[in-house]
Amino acid sequence: MSWELLLWLLALCALLALVVQLLRFLRADADLTLLWAEWQGRRPEWELTDMVVWVTGASSGIGEELAYQLSKLGVSLVLSARRMHELERVKRKCLENGNLKEKDILILPLDLTDRSSHEMATKAVLQEFGRIDILVNNGGVSQRALCVDTSLDVFKELIELNYLGTVSLTKCVLPHMIERKQGKIVTVNSMVGIIAAPLSTGYCASKHALRGFFNTLRSELATYPGITISNICPGPVQSNIVKNALTEEVTKPTGSTADQSYKMATSRCVRLMLVAMANDLKEVWISDQPFLLMIYLWQYMPTLAWWLTNKAAKRRIENFKSGVDWVHVSPLSKHFHTIKRCSP
Repeated sequence: MSWELLLWLLALCALLALVVQLLRFLRADADLTLLWAEWQGRRPEWELTDMVVWVTGASSGIGEELAYQLSKLGVSLVLSARRMHELERVKRKCLENGNLKEKDILILPLDLTDRSSHEMATKAVLQEFGRIDILVNNGGVSQRALCVDTSLDVFKELIELNYLGTVSLTKCVLPHMIERKQGKIVTVNSMVGIIAAPLSTGYCASKHALRGFFNTLRSELATYPGITISNICPGPVQSNIVKNALTEEVTKPTGSTADQSYKMATSRCVRLMLVAMANDLKEVWISDQPFLLMIYLWQYMPTLAWWLTNKAAKRRIENFKSGVDWVHVSPLSKHFHTIKRCSP
């Protein structure tokens, strides 16, 4: 075989590999590293069993689904949120459908904005189970309003809850993990912790702050390889996050009850989260297309990403002013999905 023919064959193989990767990406619902870990990496069923897992924001959405899936892995669960009755409901369902007993689940009401209570809450978990293997920072609230119309109180609430509350609880748990030289801190961030999204200035700011904090904390913990920091960045997921989102005033949530069928199923998002936890991935992006593509563009082609974002922002703001908070156009079906703002 001549060298020229060999080079042509190598070029053809490289081209075929590129085409395969492109086709995989078009069908992807997460970054390729995470999908590889799902295929070839460690299984949550092997890695997370018998761990003590503390989940904040466990009363609905991603936190609730995470509690259900963890309950089938044989972990000890600590469920925290502000609404006690909703936590009781989640606990009952965990006991009905999971592999846990009453003693394996601790309900611990928690307000992330009440930072003075976080130390006592941490001590309560340690007294009950003796250790904290995984802290899942999932509590938070979103935003839908133009910056110019938004009260400063909304920005303060978003920073207090999404950022400072999460940092405070992490600082309470961290000394215990340092003492044991092991543990996982998993933070549910957002794709808007990476990109920019109009109508969410305060929310984006809080999520960018979280990403910066935990990336820097990871570097400070380099001498403790047993302690891992994972940033989970989901795109649109079926939950109540839009319904509970703040508007221009703290006392006015959107109250939206629109169709969410175009968003990723919560169960799929949580399964990928568990894969990330089992494989100690530092940051993962979980989203259907075209949102996943936008994250990649923001990471690797920011100039193009800015151009596309500005194009979409004009239309989104126009729709928002006319009473439609969000318009999503499926790249395949071209169907429009709208969320109309509701008066509280």
